[in-house]
Amino acid sequence: MRPEPIELIAACLFAAALIHTFAAKPFERLSHRFPRHAGVFHLFGEVEVVFGFWAMVLVIAMAFAQSAGEALAYAESRNYADPLFVFVVMVVAGSRPVLATVRQLINMMSQVIPLPRLVAITWLGLAVVPLMGSLVTEPAAMTIAALMLSPIAFTPQVPERAKYVVLGTLFVNVSIGGTLTSYAAPPVLMVVATWQWDSAYMLATFGWKAIIAVVINASVATWLLRKHLQADERVVLRQFADPVPWAVVAAHLTLLTGIVLFAHRPVAFLGLFLLFLGFARAYERHQDPLLIKEALLVAFFLAGLVVLGGLQRWWLQPIISNLEPSALFVGALGLTAVTDNAALTYLGSLVQGMSEEAKVMLVAGAVAGGGLTVIANAPNPAGLALLKHGFSDGAIGAGGLLLGAIGPTVVAALLMLL
Repeated sequence: MRPEPIELIAACLFAAALIHTFAAKPFERLSHRFPRHAGVFHLFGEVEVVFGFWAMVLVIAMAFAQSAGEALAYAESRNYADPLFVFVVMVVAGSRPVLATVRQLINMMSQVIPLPRLVAITWLGLAVVPLMGSLVTEPAAMTIAALMLSPIAFTPQVPERAKYVVLGTLFVNVSIGGTLTSYAAPPVLMVVATWQWDSAYMLATFGWKAIIAVVINASVATWLLRKHLQADERVVLRQFADPVPWAVVAAHLTLLTGIVLFAHRPVAFLGLFLLFLGFARAYERHQDPLLIKEALLVAFFLAGLVVLGGLQRWWLQPIISNLEPSALFVGALGLTAVTDNAALTYLGSLVQGMSEEAKVMLVAGAVAGGGLTVIANAPNPAGLALLKHGFSDGAIGAGGLLLGAIGPTVVAALLMLL
């Protein structure tokens, strides 16, 4: 496939965005070293800003290379339903009534598990909550798990290396934990309609493997972390003792269910979101500050990925279409680290004549590699936005995340190959 000049420019800018992603933490350090220009360095050190910034550069380059009209037409032709959905579901799932419900469930389960309380809560946050993503969607599961684990595993008392292991485990488990149904994981959503996969097929083909991998990963990470869990148990448990009236909880869960059901209908889920905002305002005494800023940054990140990723087909699709199933699994696993796994499976759905085995291997590799980098899976930026303040310099290093996610990724990959 012979690329157009603008496609070559887009590929170069995509590579620049990837390099920028790995350089985000040094930018944060520069902001402390040069306080006069701290604002600029801090801006470029925000991983959530990276792809949005380079997407804007692409649109400007397209305006010069072609015309302003064509550049705007391209930007408007992209489908921003997923970034909008992640923004909405992150805000709603991070509201106090929803979190209180999940926390009460986790609290009851932690009392039954024969482990120290903080250890049990950590394990449940890394195992049960990611699997709940198959019901409430992966972005919602990531938001809930991150807010639960933040005061336990991402405190100054926990070594940086241990934090990266927990973070990598969370990202991998959320990526595979949404494969029990056909609507919760972004890379699965991209192919189910074309390939006619339903939730029963997903559970039989991927789901049971994901459950085993999630339990193994969560158990290993919790065991490695157990000696460092020195948070004040009273402070942690205080979050479980904050009851919300059942009517308010019911309203929030109903709105969240409606948003999930209309995940591909922006007009519908944005309407429900506006209703949610009005309800939250009316019962403000039962709310914590909504995660508007964090959710907007994540949506900006994903929207930038949509704009940049739309012109990468010329090199991605030939790779996907020319590989045998086993090689396709390895290729998808590796490519997921440098491009969103939903974009990868979407391109695979465009390839004609793929065997069923090849389809399964493509999706299996895409979800297994979803924790290797921030851009590998759509919910990862949400976790980054909520947990980065627990790391030194308030930033998450791409190299540290990669190292922390390798072990859980190997476990997920081996299980998916069964």
